[in-house]
Amino acid sequence: MADAPADDAWLRQRVIDAALDMSARGLSPQMSGNVSARCGDGFLITPSGVAYDDLLPDDIAHLDLDGQVISGACKASSEWPMHAAIYKARPEVQGIVHAHSDYAVSLAVMHLDIPAFHYMVAVLGGRDIRCAPYATFGSVEIAAYAVAALKDRKACLLAHHGQIAIGASVEEALHLAHEVETLSGQYWRALQIGEPPLLSDEEMAINVAKFSGYGWNA
Repeated sequence: MADAPADDAWLRQRVIDAALDMSARGLSPQMSGNVSARCGDGFLITPSGVAYDDLLPDDIAHLDLDGQVISGACKASSEWPMHAAIYKARPEVQGIVHAHSDYAVSLAVMHLDIPAFHYMVAVLGGRDIRCAPYATFGSVEIAAYAVAALKDRKACLLAHHGQIAIGASVEEALHLAHEVETLSGQYWRALQIGEPPLLSDEEMAINVAKFSGYGWNA
């Protein structure tokens, strides 16, 4: 297998840095979850079965959008079809983070969307964060469900699985994955008291518009 070309070495390191952050801050410990970044006509993705602490830039797999290996010393994550499907469907997406974070998983195993209980839900692009139906990990079915749940959104939950966040960079995707976990925890806690009142669609539309020029979205 050829060594990674010098011009994508920094992008490979950014994928590793996002994976290390994801593990260290509790989004996905050790080897769970995966991170990718668009690279040319394909994408770079974390490998299967390698602890994030052990990753080197050449370990990151470089695939085309059909899953053909371009370079990388290790086998690509089994979830590469989901990443590829999202990159195909969403040309603006440059980074993807898929995590098995505790509160997001707790809601996902109950097939719960995250509704407009808090205005920060709008930072993910809409009035709610959808939960995609269950399908076997690594399958074309879960890839299709994720693409559908992400329509007009920047994140979704995956039933009995976890969450996935997308962004204009791998760093934005990581930031949004942390937002999803924070909101998941807040919503989970609110549900311990009862069903929270929700903000109106009109109010959420205002918040979505305000976030379109804020922070990562500016």
